[in-house]
Amino acid sequence: MNMVTVPHPEAQLSDDLLRRLDVPGPRYTSYPTADRFVEAFGAAEYRQALRQRAQGAVVGGAPPLSLYVHIPFCESLCYYCACNKIITKHKSRGAEYLELLAQEVDLHTAMLGTHEPVSQLHLGGGSPTFLSDDELAGLMDRLRRSFRVLPNAEISIEVDPRTASRERLRALAAMGFNRVSFGVQDFDADVQAAVHRIQSYESVRDLIAEARALRFESINADLIYGLPRQTPESFRRTIAQVAELRPTRIALYAYAHLPQRFKPQRRIHAEDLPSVEQRIRMLGDALAGFLGNGYVYIGMDHFALPGDALAVAKRQGRLHRNFQGYTTQPDCDLIGLGVSSIGRVGATYSQNAKTLDEYRDALAVGEFPVVRGLALTRDDLLRRAVIMALMCQGRVEYESIEVAYLVNMRETFAAEFERLRPLAEAGLVEIGEQAIQVTATGWFFVRAIAMVFDRHLQADRQRERFSRII
Repeated sequence: MNMVTVPHPEAQLSDDLLRRLDVPGPRYTSYPTADRFVEAFGAAEYRQALRQRAQGAVVGGAPPLSLYVHIPFCESLCYYCACNKIITKHKSRGAEYLELLAQEVDLHTAMLGTHEPVSQLHLGGGSPTFLSDDELAGLMDRLRRSFRVLPNAEISIEVDPRTASRERLRALAAMGFNRVSFGVQDFDADVQAAVHRIQSYESVRDLIAEARALRFESINADLIYGLPRQTPESFRRTIAQVAELRPTRIALYAYAHLPQRFKPQRRIHAEDLPSVEQRIRMLGDALAGFLGNGYVYIGMDHFALPGDALAVAKRQGRLHRNFQGYTTQPDCDLIGLGVSSIGRVGATYSQNAKTLDEYRDALAVGEFPVVRGLALTRDDLLRRAVIMALMCQGRVEYESIEVAYLVNMRETFAAEFERLRPLAEAGLVEIGEQAIQVTATGWFFVRAIAMVFDRHLQADRQRERFSRII
């Protein structure tokens, strides 16, 4: 049996273990997951959730908001992409979209006022850098006039290196962005050709160097393994190159080939995809490579340098998780703006229309463009607390759950404790008298552990819509 060398005194990852747990499963940026949203939750229900937040703010104050703004445009199509995007080279579409965003912002300020504090703001896509510097600056100005962005707020943006330059990064810094994420995916020329995304190592190297010189607090690089024409040998070169660039954070995602759901993926030839054994080797090499270069494994395919705020938060037990992934920000309401954006207000989740026409039509009649969502039940809230404790702290204290939700852990989750036993026997989790503890090895499979407590998933036999854990 081959063992993956992971520089942690307790973690042991065998190829057999990686293979056994290579199953589809949610990433748990929320619980319940977005596939459980229903159309019965719409604009009226979202408006009520906002009204309740506004009333709570009057009575005792409300915690700061997180804002997510979705910019759907990209100039070219990446074949692997499963994001909601619009492919166009017509820059005029950005200006029209910004007008629609302004209308959606106004709907929110009509409900909440213009003094809502914001501690986290993220621009994603698509490619936010599809917009010009002036357009981005105008958007940021509008958001600052509509919300009270706090002085120490995390303000981040996803950057397509093909649409960026050193001058552009300077402009982003001047706008107040303090965190930047570069989409790298892979540096191998054959892989880039196969997924229709050509960008040189040198261009990314120069951008990361400039971002570091500009003192961005966090510099992230996104990678994907399992892409067409990737081999363990080629991906080891990319791992070494990224480690040399020294971004403060690395996100390593497994490619989920779902051509029946995502039309662009139909351009990828299945015979070009690496085998299960090759993907397992790529993951093992990435774990060994990044940890061997001083990165801390945060969980869920994320790595950070020891001094990064995310690594510090993990050490101190302050890690949280929202629709953008791991964060240092405390649990808070999230306002999603733009096409397909997902939000959370109180005990509700909501999602905007996925097409630009539907989004525009709702705003034209002065309505929130929410088309589906979910009001969480007491059971949802209970299970969310358990799952997020596993995902973020790697530990569930029975007493804290029992006091907060007035349940008996052993009785309420009797079936789940039984399903945990094989994972405990595999060395992934310890079932103690006072707590469930994820082991050093178990951190690499925390999704599988969290899945045990997912009531919806346990009753679902159609799991192929999720990405695979490995």
